Amino acid sequence: MAGTRRRARASRSSTAVLPEYPLIALRETVLFPRTTTPLLIGRERLLLALEEAMDDKQMVVLVAYKDATEQEPTADQLHTIGTLVEVGRLLTLADGSSSLLATGVQRVKILEFVQHEPFHQVRVMPIFEPNDDSAATEALVRVVRGLFEDGAQLGGHVPDEVLTAAINADHAGALADVVASTLKLTIGQKQELLETLDPAARLQKVHVILAKEIKVMELEHKISDRVAEEMDKSQREYFLREQLRVIQNELGESGPYAGEYKELHDQLTQMQLPDEVRRRAEKELERLAQMPPASPEIGIIRTYLDWISELPWSQASEDSIDMPHVGRVLNKNHFALPRVKERIVEHIAVRKLALNEMRTPVLCFVGPPGTGKTSLGKSIAEALGRKFVRVSLGGIRDEAEVRGHRRTYIGAMPGRIIQTMRRAGTINPVFMLDEIDKIGADYRGDPSASLLEVLDPEQNFAFSDHYLDVPYDLSKVFFICTANWLDPIPWALHDRLEVIQFSGYTEHEKLRIAKSFLIDKQLKEHGLKKLAFSDAALRTLIREYTYEAGVRNLEREVANICRKVARRVAENRSAVKHVTPQLVTKFLGPPKYEFGVMEEEDQIGVAMGMAWTAGGGDTMPIEVTIMDGKGSMQLTGQLGDMTQESAHAALSYARSHAREIGIAANFDRMDIHVHFPEGAVPKDGPSAGVTLAIALISALLRRPVRRDVGMTGEITLRGRILPVGGLKEKALAAHRAGLKVLVVPHKNRKDLPEIPREVQRDVKLMFVKSMDEVLPIALVPEGHQPAQARKTTSRRERSLRRREAFRPAPDQPATQASP
Repeated sequence: MAGTRRRARASRSSTAVLPEYPLIALRETVLFPRTTTPLLIGRERLLLALEEAMDDKQMVVLVAYKDATEQEPTADQLHTIGTLVEVGRLLTLADGSSSLLATGVQRVKILEFVQHEPFHQVRVMPIFEPNDDSAATEALVRVVRGLFEDGAQLGGHVPDEVLTAAINADHAGALADVVASTLKLTIGQKQELLETLDPAARLQKVHVILAKEIKVMELEHKISDRVAEEMDKSQREYFLREQLRVIQNELGESGPYAGEYKELHDQLTQMQLPDEVRRRAEKELERLAQMPPASPEIGIIRTYLDWISELPWSQASEDSIDMPHVGRVLNKNHFALPRVKERIVEHIAVRKLALNEMRTPVLCFVGPPGTGKTSLGKSIAEALGRKFVRVSLGGIRDEAEVRGHRRTYIGAMPGRIIQTMRRAGTINPVFMLDEIDKIGADYRGDPSASLLEVLDPEQNFAFSDHYLDVPYDLSKVFFICTANWLDPIPWALHDRLEVIQFSGYTEHEKLRIAKSFLIDKQLKEHGLKKLAFSDAALRTLIREYTYEAGVRNLEREVANICRKVARRVAENRSAVKHVTPQLVTKFLGPPKYEFGVMEEEDQIGVAMGMAWTAGGGDTMPIEVTIMDGKGSMQLTGQLGDMTQESAHAALSYARSHAREIGIAANFDRMDIHVHFPEGAVPKDGPSAGVTLAIALISALLRRPVRRDVGMTGEITLRGRILPVGGLKEKALAAHRAGLKVLVVPHKNRKDLPEIPREVQRDVKLMFVKSMDEVLPIALVPEGHQPAQARKTTSRRERSLRRREAFRPAPDQPATQASP
């Protein structure tokens, strides 16, 4: 049969111009000319084609599938550009397939299929490549050859004969085919290169692919070198640790803890830790010693053990039980504040008698800014001989700020309580929680709820911080809280505090504080040695340039004067040695605030009330005028609801007791206008009831009110007078205004000890129970003319009036007054 096919082909070839060859179509193989590769043939059609080629000692055409998923592709499903292959060694394998060594000879183009059975026979046209000897092509050849040599050195998988063939390639097409056969290309990329007939263009594509491949190989080498370096480092550490272990065994220092872990173990062993804490620390240390050096948990456990070892668990400072020393320290640093000092002395006394039985109190200083709450905490620590630490709670909104984060979080830390205890270094410091009323709450929790355990003596002996996760004893800490207001503090937290009110300093106390503390401090800070402030100058600063309950702004104004004096001294001008009220006005300009003074004469329908403000007490005149009308009452002066209700109660009292008082007016034919001066200042509170009633009755009776009488108290419809608050501040304001008599509710007699002695000496306090007692005190008796301002007034009153006459009208601060 084979002879018959040969004869038929011979007869055809005699008439055909182009050669015919058996066709071998493979799915994923593209063979380039001038390259040799082994092929595995298993299909019967292809084996017959190989046998035909071997019998005739001719070559075959090798082409690739367009679609590798096809089983038996048709002529349209094969590429038209293939390779003419010379069949070398052919071996038959045990499974019936054949292995051959194929060498690419030349590119060919399939023109037609001349036979389909029993194998494909095709007529092809050889493709001859032009020889391009241009300089550009030669340069490209050299570049690709150099890159190929570099790639061969990096990859190490290029056979020597292929490298030799590439070096000896005589033109661009040959070099491109040899290099392309070694690259990791897809079937599509190989077929594209095979179909690129221009040698220079084909070599250019190979150049791009080869350059990219070399970059990838270089990156692989870097990664491999880095991995090898890390492995060498780990092996080196392992060998060194093994050597260290052997050396420790030889020295008798072997054990579960060695090196830095042994130092940490010794440190924890020497500390007097609670049993539960010691067990937890030893367990964590054992975990740390057994972990590999590269474990990420080593830093977390080590930080945790550092916190355990640095916290004070039993270190305590010894208290100073010297009672006279405590008194001297408190009096040296703070003037006045008798209740606070008395409470601290009581605490020291009880501690001296029952050291092991008492519970440490939790004090809460509540008062306006600048009254010395924070500085008093430092004085308490100095008096007790303890460390002083402070945490500002203002603006805290996260519960974790107090109790810490759990160790499962990245960057976890203990809360501020534990952090501050480590900074204190003792288990019994004076711990100040500043601005406790400024704590906020949001979706992250309520920090004030976390403080319940901290400030409860029944619970804080086992305070639990989320980070430590072991109980910590806070029962020996002397906690002091500060706040400006009690209202924002939750009631559950408020119940755990012993509240001590700071009502603010009196004018006399501010004067003493300035002379004893502020002036000396500012002189030292400004480099002045001799500068004296007269009492009148200090009173001017207190009354006309500050408006506060504390002394912070007073210190600023003293510093302002010291700066101006220091400038004069630095400029070699005449030095100021004594500060007078005139110099205060010269240095600081016009007064910033006004203070109430006694009226110059007794007037009808004008009564002097007393008000409590954030800056202390002040006088508050109330004016009432009567006019023809229809029985209405008008209230002006920016009054709150309680003050308006007090005005209606006073009017109802006057109308219901008109016959007893002697009022003969027809209320249905008159209008009443009640006015509170300084309309820019809001006013509210019930304590103006007595003053309103006196002003109304005075206007209705046409009898003047005594100008030297001030009054305060809440009035009922029956004329009873109820107690009010802020009596101390109101008495001070009456004394400052020059009043001689102050009408006070009888139930406020309990507040008498709080009023300074000099005020009680100059101002007569009249304690009354009903309006019947107030009328003869406040109203000028019938038949007496209103007392006019006489020329024989005191020097103090003349000075005040002269100052009032030349003072400009500054804006009043928008601070709410509480009548």
